[in-house]
Amino acid sequence: MSWQPTADPECVTDRTGSPIDSVIVPRRRDVGGFDVMRALPSAERRAVGPFVFFDQFGPLQLIQGRSLEVRPHPHVGLATVTYLFAGKIMHRDSLGTVQPIQPGEVNWMTAGRGIVHSERTSDAGNPPGAELFGIQTWVALPKAHEEIEPAFAHHARIELPELEGEGVWSRIILGQCFGRSAPVVTYGDPLYVDCRLDAGARFSLPAEIEERAVSIVSGELQIGKQRFVPGTLAVFTPKAEIVLTTDVATHFILIGGPKLDGPRIVWWNFVSSSQERIEAAKTDWRAGRFASVSGDDEFIPLPE
Repeated sequence: MSWQPTADPECVTDRTGSPIDSVIVPRRRDVGGFDVMRALPSAERRAVGPFVFFDQFGPLQLIQGRSLEVRPHPHVGLATVTYLFAGKIMHRDSLGTVQPIQPGEVNWMTAGRGIVHSERTSDAGNPPGAELFGIQTWVALPKAHEEIEPAFAHHARIELPELEGEGVWSRIILGQCFGRSAPVVTYGDPLYVDCRLDAGARFSLPAEIEERAVSIVSGELQIGKQRFVPGTLAVFTPKAEIVLTTDVATHFILIGGPKLDGPRIVWWNFVSSSQERIEAAKTDWRAGRFASVSGDDEFIPLPE
């Protein structure tokens, strides 16, 4: 990765004349008793690379009995990625996994042919008044891997490569970039990077990544003459050379990767290239044919 300032902070555009493919303002959704800001999927964009789902939750205080309680629910055809800035969440799944996650760590859960999991803050060791703040994304599995065996992997913060210099700090959560690779075994070559810029710093996005987007967590980013505020997901034109600048300390997330190998159907917690597979997953959950989560007897019913 090179953090050397470019001669001109303006963006080099493609033939359409704009480096910005789309700008998404997330909408609010209730998940486990908390409002989350959902950027993907949206009317403007169904996916960025293999990422088909992007939720930011918090920052919120866990006070007066308030907690995030996502009861056991099923997934097929995808991998979930949980990443926190603050707070702790306890993950349990039908493989028997019991794994707390803390800020800077990664939980990667491969659903494949089917898995059930829950995510709760009530038994994760959060002190009263603790803040909860983080992001959950879904990565659609390539068609050849949609029905692989389910699996779970946790990676501590110390395992993830970090780079720092010229007013830029980054941690590679998934994928390979800037000459470094995250240890998380993935499918579909997703790229996921946690980044911070000091005021006055510049950051060049890797142009070799086919589809790219940034989500501003705090601060403000400038892309050419355009400014982007927290919550915004800016999706870039393929191959455009993008230089991010800022006047204030800014925290953002970079996601991307190769374009999906065909369209995906996203229905509730199921992702597939086949409508028949979605229908089969609905039937299996309604009939109780998914494996259960040991130690967590609740469940989320299939939506009507």
